[in-house]
Formats: sequence, C-alpha cells, structure tokens
Amino acid sequence: MLPEDLTLDNILAHFSTDEQARKFLETWLWPNGPVCPRCQGSNPARVYLMKTASTRPGLHNCKDCRRQFTVTVGTIFEDSHIPLRKWLVAWYLLCSSKKGMSSLQFQRILGLGSYHTALFMTHRIRHALKDTVYTDKLSGAVEVDETYVGGKNIGRGHKATYDNKTPVVSLVERGGRKRSMVMERVTGKNLKKAIRENVMICSDVHTDENNKYRGLGPKYTHRVVKHAAKEYARKEDGQVTHTNTVECSFSLLKRGVIGTFHQVSKQHLHLYLAEFDHRWNHRKVSDGERTVAGLMKSKGKRLTYKAIKNSQR
Repeated sequence: MLPEDLTLDNILAHFSTDEQARKFLETWLWPNGPVCPRCQGSNPARVYLMKTASTRPGLHNCKDCRRQFTVTVGTIFEDSHIPLRKWLVAWYLLCSSKKGMSSLQFQRILGLGSYHTALFMTHRIRHALKDTVYTDKLSGAVEVDETYVGGKNIGRGHKATYDNKTPVVSLVERGGRKRSMVMERVTGKNLKKAIRENVMICSDVHTDENNKYRGLGPKYTHRVVKHAAKEYARKEDGQVTHTNTVECSFSLLKRGVIGTFHQVSKQHLHLYLAEFDHRWNHRKVSDGERTVAGLMKSKGKRLTYKAIKNSQR
C-alpha cells in the first residue's frame, strides 16, 4: 500500500491483525531486507527468518552477533504489550489530528487499559517524531518569534509577567520547515544562539521589534516588523517583512494546549512541540504520507516508562 493510500479505513481493513501490521512495518523500516539492530548486519546469508514451529512470527536470527530480533527491536515499539495494529491506528490519528488528540481520547478509541498506558504510548510516538540532530539549517526568509505556554498572565500590558509560563521559541522557514524549542529564559544571548545554530548565514531573519534580537548583523539580514506601531507587514527590497507565519503556527499550538490537552507540563512540552512541528513540516502531503514519514523516524529510538518518571522528579 502506498503512503498516499493510507487512510484510517484502509488501516482497519488491511491491518486488522498483528501479523499484517508487522509485515507493514517490515516493508517500510526494512526496505532492503532485515537489518540486525545490534550489529547492523543485513547479509541475507547471515540474517534470516526463523521458521520453526516454536518461534513467534517475524523472529529473525543474526549469525554475526548471535542474537534474535524482530522489526520492533530498537524502536519505540520494543517491549510494548499493546498490539501492533493499535499502534498503527495511534500513529495515524496523532499524525492526522491538526490540533492534537488527548490521551484520554486514545484510551477510549483504542480500548487501552488505563490513561497511563495511553499517555505512555503517545509520549513514545512524540519521542520518535522528535529530531535529535539536524543535518542542515533553515535558509531564505526565516521568521523567528517566541511565545509562552501554560499558566496565566500576571498583570496586563507591558507590566505583565510570565513567571508561571514556559517560553517557547520557533523558527519557521517561509514555505518550508519549522523548528521549536523550549527555553529556560528568553534572553538576547539565547535567542541569537538558537538563530546561529539553526539558520544559514546570509539568510533574511524576520522578527518583531523585541530588542533581544538586536545584533544579528552582519551575518544575517535582520528585518523587523513593528507590532507596537500596529504594523504587521511591510514591503521592502522586493520582500514582505512579517512574522505572520510563525504566529500562525503558534495559534495551532495554543489551540491544542487549551482545547485538547488543557494542561502540558514543562518537562514534556518538548515532546508536544515535536508533534506539532512534524505535522507542520509535512502539512503539504496526505495524512498517510505524514504517518509513514513519522514511522520512519522510529528506528533507533526508545523511551522507557522509567525515563518518563525520572523526568517528572
């Protein structure tokens, strides 16, 4: 089945058993045949499917490292007691829901045993979607802005404080990709460091009039839109200076937090940012293609329940 043909109806019809779901994963995670997750061996003469009556379906053996494995070993699916067919449905729902879907909703739809099971499942998917290392940088016209998530404002206007909120900074390439990150504090040093690490030199950086962005030149062409003067877009040098794109992405995140999740802890906010960034970066393709693109990121990533509990301390 092609990614563009992957719909919820097709998933329920064609992958109604764990065996069918496993073969689907093998098709995409092993396009050139089985690969040992421990020694990366892929020689058909050394890595083979075990077909004895006592072995479970999909079990392979590697003669090089003398270990047995399935397609789920070394991925977020490893050691999960949730059926693979339910995992595929969860992946599709999370990647296709524009403003996200709560773990309680996943629990009801998939018939999971508890809320904690559903939360752990969705966190593992978000962990897989998170890019650990970026191989390239954003270029062209890049919009940068910051927002604050969670809690309530203390005060109003210029006297407002955000001590009980978590700062989030996003960089959006016009017509392209988005990268978001949680910051402990929004300072000029932190903002400029994020720009240097993620934006190619000589790119146009569009921001608001926040003085923390000062000093980006001469490596970047810094274009500023003055919101305080009720200026939201300005034409100059054949370009339109604005931060409307990044603010649009923030509106989706805020609608998700307020209307779907209701509350997101600071410790796990980076996982939710990965979810929204993935949907944004694949917004121009079908839900099925977005789901398969996410599944391809699951290789080599694991998230244990112990790690989640430790992050909450």
